[in-house]
Amino acid sequence: MRDPETLELVKKSLAELAAKVPGRAIEVRVPPYAAIQCGDGPTHTRGTPPNTIEMSAATWLALASGELSWEAAVDSGAVAASGTRADLAPYLPLNRIIC
Repeated sequence: MRDPETLELVKKSLAELAAKVPGRAIEVRVPPYAAIQCGDGPTHTRGTPPNTIEMSAATWLALASGELSWEAAVDSGAVAASGTRADLAPYLPLNRIIC
């Protein structure tokens, strides 16, 4: 079951990421809350994109707020990232404090 407060925080922070990093080359998934496409590069239209990032809501919110570094999240296995463009380190934490 999705917590409404977490749902709102995840959606708002992913929208902030999409605004900061426009494009459709990377798919960022935070199941079961939301997923977005962002990042410059080849446009993805069907199926699983070649650059995919997936994590829990708690991990995403910690990354977005700066409580957790991208490197630490990847190294610990909290983030599953595949593809040559699947690196959000240059864009995190987000500029606006949402979390």
